[in-house]
Amino acid sequence: MEDEDDSVVEESDNPRQIPVFLSKNLRDSLYLFQYPTKTELPNHDDSVIVNCCVKPIAQEVKVDFGLDIESAHFDRFKGEQFAVAADGKNTYGAVPPKGQERPTYKRGIMDKQAFTSSRSITDVAKYIVGIFTDREVHLSPLTSIVQMRPVLTHFDKDDKRKKAEQKAQTEDTDDDEVLQQVTVKFARGNAKNSGKEQRAGTYDGFVQRIADEPWCEAYWHSRATPTAELERQKLFATSHHGSSSLALAPGEYLRKLLPYDEHVQTVAPAAASAAAQVLPVYNKAMLKSMPLLEQLTVLLRDARMLSFSDVISILAEHVDPHVAADKVLALLPQVGILLHGNWVPKSEVVFPEKVLSHANGVSAEQMIRARDYILFRFSRTPYLFRAQVMAATQLPPAETLDVLKTVARVNNTKRWELLLPPDKEFEQKYPELVSRQEYHWTASEQHYNEMDWARETKRVRKRSTRKSESQSLTSSMPPPAMNYSTTGSVDA
Repeated sequence: MEDEDDSVVEESDNPRQIPVFLSKNLRDSLYLFQYPTKTELPNHDDSVIVNCCVKPIAQEVKVDFGLDIESAHFDRFKGEQFAVAADGKNTYGAVPPKGQERPTYKRGIMDKQAFTSSRSITDVAKYIVGIFTDREVHLSPLTSIVQMRPVLTHFDKDDKRKKAEQKAQTEDTDDDEVLQQVTVKFARGNAKNSGKEQRAGTYDGFVQRIADEPWCEAYWHSRATPTAELERQKLFATSHHGSSSLALAPGEYLRKLLPYDEHVQTVAPAAASAAAQVLPVYNKAMLKSMPLLEQLTVLLRDARMLSFSDVISILAEHVDPHVAADKVLALLPQVGILLHGNWVPKSEVVFPEKVLSHANGVSAEQMIRARDYILFRFSRTPYLFRAQVMAATQLPPAETLDVLKTVARVNNTKRWELLLPPDKEFEQKYPELVSRQEYHWTASEQHYNEMDWARETKRVRKRSTRKSESQSLTSSMPPPAMNYSTTGSVDA
């Protein structure tokens, strides 16, 4: 169904009659504003902008729109109440002392409404804005797409001030010394900035850096001003020279646009941070440029669990139609583990070195040890319980869930089972690989049994401790007193 407001402005049977140009004049400073809290976006051309600030690094914007306090629809009494609630007193004509925060409303009345931005899309590389004029289309890449939402800071200041007043009233004004428990913590390590370096890569550190970046005041130029018109002209491309690629045949143009076999830039893995590592995403062209061992690593890591037939079909369909099954089978044990006839990636592939978990910052070494334990248990039993894994690996609940999801899923009975059913045909066809993997499980069986034994011993030890405490308590209690009747006889 066509939208009545979105009408066709130009159409042609020959696409060459409407040339398209790319303008990069504003590629580092072009923002698209969205107002999701408004059903219909009002015309802001006539709005009075009281203040405008930006954070260039965080790409945040704050705009204060002036309110018409003389309007018949404006509640002046309520506006004065909001101003007093925000600043604690009437600030009309008052000059704040040096070093103190400026009042929210200088005129003693709520005469503005603040809007701050938040990113709606992190990757804007595939979004552009276009302008059509003189039968030409000019496209400009965007720097960021932000959503403007109203900020009710006057309510936050009112709550903060009320809490401070209540705290001041409840505090004891006596000069008597009050004893308080003090907890002393000692910093670990010799480096003074080790804590700051660890927090720098975390989400809290990222939020703190955004909050610490100061606001930079900017000028707001309305649409009708000459400065706005000069900036609008930058949406048009300055060069009108055509590209020689448009003269190519469709097949040659597609091969030049997507070079599958050559001129594929290698993408290095993302640098490991203190909190997490973002694993790269590969397309077909990148996979074709990789060695077969790296191709298998990417397939197993992304798919989590694959049968040998699926590995061959994926490689033959998307990478190399003439892939050799024997060569693939010889390289798979280097990056994968055979589990009931299917292949799963090694734990070192799933959790790279020096990478911490996203929830509680568990090291990659602990995650690898827990996943190896899970793989061993699945080699012996078809089902696992999350509580069992948590008790044996001593991982937090979030990390236990992350490790289990790399190889298993929850069934209807609330038990974890492998992602794929056993491939008996592959095990019968390649018994040597099955035996080799079984030797590995047998060699590490004692270690994993000790983990379960430690869990059981710990549980039994807790019970015996409680039992011994109850026994010692019973033995230390005096014998029950005998009841004497009024006649002097003793009750047995």
